[in-house]
Amino acid sequence: MGSILRNLKYRLAACGLLTLVSLLAIAPAYGQGCIVARSNGEQGGPESEGGYLAPNEWNFDIGYRHQFSYIHFVGATEQNYRVQEGTQVENKINLENLTATYQLSPRFSLTADIPLLTASRHSNNSSIVYTSAGIGDTSFVASGWIWNPKRHSRGNIQLGVGFLAPTGKDNVANVVEGSNGQTTTTIVDYSVQPGQGGWGVPLQWSAYRNALNSQLYFNGSYLGMLEDINGVQTSTKLNPVTLTQYNAIMDQYLLEGGVAHPISRIRGLTVTFGPRMEGVPARNLFPVGKDLGFRRPGFAVSAEPGIQYARHGNVLTLTIARAIYRDRTRSVPDDLTGGHGDAAFANWVWLASYSFRAGGKHEESEPAAHPAMPAHGGSTAPTTAPAAPSGGSSNLCQ
Repeated sequence: MGSILRNLKYRLAACGLLTLVSLLAIAPAYGQGCIVARSNGEQGGPESEGGYLAPNEWNFDIGYRHQFSYIHFVGATEQNYRVQEGTQVENKINLENLTATYQLSPRFSLTADIPLLTASRHSNNSSIVYTSAGIGDTSFVASGWIWNPKRHSRGNIQLGVGFLAPTGKDNVANVVEGSNGQTTTTIVDYSVQPGQGGWGVPLQWSAYRNALNSQLYFNGSYLGMLEDINGVQTSTKLNPVTLTQYNAIMDQYLLEGGVAHPISRIRGLTVTFGPRMEGVPARNLFPVGKDLGFRRPGFAVSAEPGIQYARHGNVLTLTIARAIYRDRTRSVPDDLTGGHGDAAFANWVWLASYSFRAGGKHEESEPAAHPAMPAHGGSTAPTTAPAAPSGGSSNLCQ
């Protein structure tokens, strides 16, 4: 009984710490960029205690993402003059993801993800700050391991598919005061909207392979939207050809891979490192429209070091992604008009998550003796596939 109370105390303390960090970050945030990547993602390192989820076991996770975007790009060329002239757009994004996974059987699981967004957008040469907050678009995903976990403890691949519901507002508006003293109601930029206003299909995968005393991992997710324009009019300049007076409903993707290596002197501690790529394509995967409407496509590639500490079914992960390449690609309306819009990207993306398990019963008689090398057939694997891009707007660029 005493150990149960101690574990509960540690879990509440960890959840409280992440919640406190999130609340402190809710203060008016200054902008971001153009590319919508509404996901925290999930580091794919090994877990020193736990491994595969057992049937009827739950995994609860709270993830946090912060980024500050203000560096403008057209294509892969940085627009240095924006900061020099003080005209840069600044976005600050704080995104939480609340996730629950239920293991139906040794191979199959169900996951629900609810994003919570607080964000702000600000042009450096203006006194007006636009803000938004709310629940994003909620996703539900069914996942399954390709190979039987009981016979594949050193490597496996998990695939997932589901649906995303438009539970987040896509038309948040602010009442602002202009230079003439008059107030107007303005719909905030789509980069700080909690939702997109459309249904989607999240696809995700998670793969790992134990190698020597480390673990290689490759995770990814792609959100394919089933609608093309959400009908939110943000401009009075009507263009019947490009329809850029309306916001587009955009696909999003996230890829990350690398190596996770346990620190033998500290039980449960693992260091991770690898590349991370996320962004928005110019064209959606599903042919439901002509890919018109206003969007800022592009992507960022980052180097992502991190640490992960696992103990008694509790996993704390901290990573920092440093952008090394950014590209604001051309949208379909850009191609039609011969233009090439810009977008603001972040230098850094800060990520943290805490997860814990409840219920279920493992067959292993003892925990893995080594994070990447299970003892006596004990399974050590990523708990879940990475969270599919969800409704909380965490745009790479504006």
